[in-house]
Amino acid sequence: MADRQPLTARRVTEAAAAVADRGGLTAVSMRNVGAELGVEAMSLYHHVANKAALLDGLADWVFEQFALPPVDSAWREAIAVRSASVRSVLTTHPWALGLVDSRSNPGPASLRHYDAVIGCLLRGGFSIATAARAFSVIDAYVYGFALTERNLPFDSASGANDFAATVTLPTEEYPHLAALVTSVTATDEYSFAAEFEVGLGIILDGLERQLG
Repeated sequence: MADRQPLTARRVTEAAAAVADRGGLTAVSMRNVGAELGVEAMSLYHHVANKAALLDGLADWVFEQFALPPVDSAWREAIAVRSASVRSVLTTHPWALGLVDSRSNPGPASLRHYDAVIGCLLRGGFSIATAARAFSVIDAYVYGFALTERNLPFDSASGANDFAATVTLPTEEYPHLAALVTSVTATDEYSFAAEFEVGLGIILDGLERQLG
């Protein structure tokens, strides 16, 4: 049965996100989004100008899902909260990785997010220049971790041990890599996913030293 709720730009964007969740970003088209809503593609043009505008709105929708740094927390804790949220969203919606920073027409949610992160760092004592560098370094790590996590051949939370156990390495040829694999298989507690907080802590330690 066709969806009888009135169309809005918000509903169109949410439908695009649902299409992308199922089929990836390449599946997002006016036709497919229309089908998701139970309407003809032409009906969407009353709410979005074209596919480019649809993707702009979808990118802004992703930024809406990112938690803003809490204003009542110290900069380090606030950035940690925000970074964990970004990683969670990018893991939940893998298609977002290639979209959020590729659009040349940022929406209000993305601008609000950038402004909040810079503001958090400025309140923490960073200059404009060092805040910009810190933001870049943090996001390079967060986005890179999410990309690696998405492409791992095992479950990032609990599958590293089983995967490592299948890897056979000549110790004399690859001594250091073999030692790493042995270390991973020797414990039941290793989790690649848990390494996110460890790596982020190292980056924040370095930024804290820069402030000093």
